[in-house]
Amino acid sequence: MDAMISPGLYPLHRCKTLHLVRHAQGVHNVAGGIDHAAYSSEEYFDAHLTPLGWQQVDHLRNHVHETGLSKKVDLVIVSPLLRTMQTAVGVFGGEGYKDGIEVPPLMVANAGQSDRPEISSLNCPPFVAVELCREHLGVHPCDRRRSINEYQSLFPAIDFSLIENDDDVLWKADTREKNEEVAARGMKFLSWLWTRKEKEIAIVTHSGFLYHTLSAFGSDCHPSVKDEICKHFANCELRSVVIIDRSLMGSDPATTNYPGKIPGGLDLPSDVADEKLPDEGKVN
Repeated sequence: MDAMISPGLYPLHRCKTLHLVRHAQGVHNVAGGIDHAAYSSEEYFDAHLTPLGWQQVDHLRNHVHETGLSKKVDLVIVSPLLRTMQTAVGVFGGEGYKDGIEVPPLMVANAGQSDRPEISSLNCPPFVAVELCREHLGVHPCDRRRSINEYQSLFPAIDFSLIENDDDVLWKADTREKNEEVAARGMKFLSWLWTRKEKEIAIVTHSGFLYHTLSAFGSDCHPSVKDEICKHFANCELRSVVIIDRSLMGSDPATTNYPGKIPGGLDLPSDVADEKLPDEGKVN
């Protein structure tokens, strides 16, 4: 099989780098690990992070700063649920406020029973909430969101303008989204990404969404690469991948390409010169 797999080559401006993050540990993860029936309990509606989950956030924040990733990300896309937004702002949020600068915070103090101080929106990329990257929809109250008005009061600097309905009209109490429907929604989300100008994007989302979306990829790779792409995410795990535009969905021009021949001049390559100038000798 190895002999059948060859390297791929794509123009840089037709690629995006995605930093995929699963949210940190939520209270529903703990309860569901003990008794799976807890996922159906209203007690875990729009589950918030545990104290351990916040420790995971702090460790990942340290990692993205130590590796320089925090300075590379152009945009943070986040699923509009409490646990994902807490994770996103905790990992990619700004530093402390400076004298004389007043901007809305990414998260107000103690949002979602966090016992955490306010998180600044200074010196960080923009944050946009997108419903396409939500977890499996339906049945489990932990995956039902609050109203956007309520979220806006907790996360003032997150942009919720792409969400059409204040209330959660996607979640159904009696119908759980099928795996193939999650995968189809994930592909729609990836197609939507090509409408964005940003090239390096962090996406903070959910295990099920990531698993079923990524399972569509890797069949043209070595089996170990396929396994690496498609395995389940741990809480607060980050994986960086590159997606490519094979079908000209994106329209942004190349920013690093250079046309050459400035100033102009005769510059025929030798093989072309051999064809066009046979009587003048070879041009090297």
